[in-house]
Amino acid sequence: MDPQIQELLGLEAVRTRAHIVLKLAEEGRLNHFNYHRERMEDATDYVLKLIQRDFGPDKYHLIPPHGRWQHFEVGGVPRIANLLAEWDEKKCDATEKTRRLIDLFFVSVLLDAGAGDFWKYNESQSGLTLNRSEGIAVAALHMFLDGDFAGQDSSVKHTVNGDALRNINIDILSRGLQVDDANPMVGVPARADILRKLGDSLVNLKDIFGRSGRPGNLVDYLIAKSNDSGKLDYRDLWNVLQHLLLPIWPSDRTHINGQPIGDAWPLRALSQQAGSESKPYSNIQPFHKLTQWLAYSLMVPFSRLLSVSWSNTELGTGLPEYRNGGMFVDMGVLELKPESLQRGLSLSGGSLPSFGAGDDEIVEWRAMTVALLDVLHTKILARMDGVQLSLPQVLEAGSWKAGRELAATKRPETKCSPILNFGDGTLF
Repeated sequence: MDPQIQELLGLEAVRTRAHIVLKLAEEGRLNHFNYHRERMEDATDYVLKLIQRDFGPDKYHLIPPHGRWQHFEVGGVPRIANLLAEWDEKKCDATEKTRRLIDLFFVSVLLDAGAGDFWKYNESQSGLTLNRSEGIAVAALHMFLDGDFAGQDSSVKHTVNGDALRNINIDILSRGLQVDDANPMVGVPARADILRKLGDSLVNLKDIFGRSGRPGNLVDYLIAKSNDSGKLDYRDLWNVLQHLLLPIWPSDRTHINGQPIGDAWPLRALSQQAGSESKPYSNIQPFHKLTQWLAYSLMVPFSRLLSVSWSNTELGTGLPEYRNGGMFVDMGVLELKPESLQRGLSLSGGSLPSFGAGDDEIVEWRAMTVALLDVLHTKILARMDGVQLSLPQVLEAGSWKAGRELAATKRPETKCSPILNFGDGTLF
């Protein structure tokens, strides 16, 4: 593979290039956003107060990394704990329980890229009505429990295999997610297509996922690959996920010489930097957001059930999605320039600007979000009086939550982001 393409598939380029965009912002050279650096202090204050509100003064160590596990606990219902107890009764050991959670987390995360502002999920068991990420998590859990991802021939319902995913269609997904004309969700066809392609990719990687194409077989692969059974390398997990997921993303994503590069997009600001014309692909800003969130999510079952630790986790970046990015807009750190704002309003036909997922405005916003999350993390640590929080912990307890709470305050009817995108159910 071309070394330049290999670089774009790695995590280092996500952070390095985003910080190039931040430098351009500090010089007033962005195309679509004004960067109000002085307002980062207010943003830091706001996020820090949320962290202190929910975990201070002595519970910071309880902050989980930003991942899928806690979404399953929405409404105070210990769904995963209940599931683990049920598996205990069936004599599942810790390794098999981890495999099953990896199965569940895979399909649940890949179904979750924004549900839209109107979709709801009614959980009959608890009587709760849920929406957004937590709603999708719980819906996916019940599909998993019903065996929708296991296939009719499987003797175990609580599993996932490639052949079953290959047969997922819009009807199965709509039924499981309770989608109909009165309860619409963004991008259901795209989500079904993603799961079918995931099934193909799992089956094609038999050396990792076995003959059945089971996501949970990742457990055995990573443990076998490690020189220390008590410590796994985040880079190994990342390389597997990129190899598995690159073929499944929509065909209109960026390609270089026929090679898909996933959630990575041309950005005009990068092409305008000095010397960029002499460096191939230097105008591409990678993000790999959904893959990164999946990686963060998958680490947790390994750590909690198998007591393994991870090296090189600092390679992961902040997630450039609408809650984190929306927080910086709502706090006034980022402001659309008048001409970009006008274009977004004309595209949306409403009161909020909207753009396509690959539009330069969205890519610039996402790049700034990645870099500013690093800045935010540094500022928060400086104020925490020796308390050490990882970036994924700050995402979970701080920035993502801040984006959601600001949206609920400023736009109570929809609780949506201040900037919208024409999502297809595979990106945000």
